[in-house]
Formats: sequence, C-alpha cells, structure tokens
Amino acid sequence: MASWEDVRRTALALPESSEVSSRGRASWRVRDKGFVWERPLRPAEAAALGEQAPEGPILGVRVEHLGAKEALLSDDPDVYFTTSHFDGYPAVLVRLDRIAVDELEELIVEAWLCRAPRRLAQQYIDTELFPP
Repeated sequence: MASWEDVRRTALALPESSEVSSRGRASWRVRDKGFVWERPLRPAEAAALGEQAPEGPILGVRVEHLGAKEALLSDDPDVYFTTSHFDGYPAVLVRLDRIAVDELEELIVEAWLCRAPRRLAQQYIDTELFPP
C-alpha cells in the first residue's frame, strides 16, 4: 500500500509542483494552488465517524468536480471517504494505507491537472500522457 514517500515522489515529479509545510503538515501545490495535502481527522470528525473513523494516515485530494467526488466515494468506500467539513467541496479523503500505489499516482496526477494552469496542464497531457 501507499506511503507519504509515494505521495511526495509523485507530487514533486509533476511540473512546477512544490511541497510546503504548515502546522507540521505537508501539502503539495502547483503555482501556489494546493492539490494534495496531509489531513488528519479533527476530534469532532473522528467522533462523528465513530467506529468508521480511520486510524491510519489520511490524504486530502482535490477532484475535478462534485460528480468525480461522488464517483470515488461510491466506487471504493474502504479507501475514499469524506466528512461534513468537505460537504459541497470537490475533495475526498483517502486512507493512505489502503490505496494501491498505482491508483494513488493516478489520483495525484488528476488532482494536479485540475489545479494546474490550463496551459501547463495541456502541455503535460501532450508530452507526458499522450506523447507524439
């Protein structure tokens, strides 16, 4: 399963990405727009989730839109979840210790694509995802 090092390696391999730390938590940005971040549960969130609250590392991930969020949540609820804090917001929480590395890599690239400036994202698509 995936680790923080997998997150770091994948995120920083994307063009113009950087890692920042705030309050001791890492987040990854493209031109100052966050696309993935370390997101432990707050006490109220853990209480609201009850026995469903994960105990391992949690990654916050931006998604393209609320439809994509709902698809991930319904596709694999053992890996993806959310809290009321993210209601109406295009992001999911990921149980890092339950996601396969290749799935994590795809998720991070998709998060980067939805936050990167349009030209930079298109350049990445043209050269890395669909090279000539």
